[in-house]
Amino acid sequence: MTTPIEVRGVSKLFGLVRALDEIDLDFEPGVTGLLGPNGSGKSTLMKLVTGQLRPDTGHVRVMGRDPFADPAAMTAIGLCPEHDKFYEEMPAVDFMAALVRLHGFGARESLDRARAALVRVDLERAATKPLREMSRGMRQRVKIAQAIAHDPLVVLLDEPLTGTDPVGRAGLIDLVVSLGTGDRTVVVSSHVLHEIEAMTPQVVMIRYGRLRAQGNIRRLRALLEDRPYRIRVEIADARGLAVRLLASAEIRAVSLIDLHTVELTTVALDVTCAELPRLAASMGLSITRMVSPDADLESLYGYLVS
Repeated sequence: MTTPIEVRGVSKLFGLVRALDEIDLDFEPGVTGLLGPNGSGKSTLMKLVTGQLRPDTGHVRVMGRDPFADPAAMTAIGLCPEHDKFYEEMPAVDFMAALVRLHGFGARESLDRARAALVRVDLERAATKPLREMSRGMRQRVKIAQAIAHDPLVVLLDEPLTGTDPVGRAGLIDLVVSLGTGDRTVVVSSHVLHEIEAMTPQVVMIRYGRLRAQGNIRRLRALLEDRPYRIRVEIADARGLAVRLLASAEIRAVSLIDLHTVELTTVALDVTCAELPRLAASMGLSITRMVSPDADLESLYGYLVS
């Protein structure tokens, strides 16, 4: 089976600056978050995958084709770039239809696909509105719509939620999740970590042009054995629970925050999370709140990239 996106030994230099340094990556079907600080090489990687740049070493393949040299690869790719460049006087639906026609569809089908894509991003009522009259959030939706209108197998979204309102953002997150079903491969680059976490547990992290981590967030976090998990528990008798916790082999430290809150450090998150409710029940109590500030994407990103 052909790997949707294959990156092998890829380096890219701009003068003396090495934007990417011997990167090896495979992007499989589903949604993957592409993460890294500014200047890490995310945009360069996007441009290599979409055929806008040629690697200095190594190769990139999209559905087995070279995106820089093989125009047929473009039919498999949909790109939502970070920055837009529209024909401002055109209505959104006409602009969209023109782009779809570039993928080889006829005029009628291109218009139908443009309208259908605008419906998917909740812009059907603004389909005939000139692009220059659209808000930033609406323009962002047009970019996403044009990326998916020709039903590509590979979709790359560069900061897709920028400028969208909270309600619209939730809808677009649901759309991205739905895009990742079946055989489609979706790569989302964003600086907003909780939005990536809402879309997918699969991430790729790069820094200084080099791969730092790739895989499932929980599994990557579990590999950091030198970084124990903190868990904060709210319960009626925090002192009593703290005393019980000191006898557990998985617990490394216990701190009493106040009469109803205890924070513990554990090397086994899943085991401890399963044990805490049982321990509370044995005391005749129930836990009102339990959170781990070290088990999310933000903490993983902080350990590996920041």
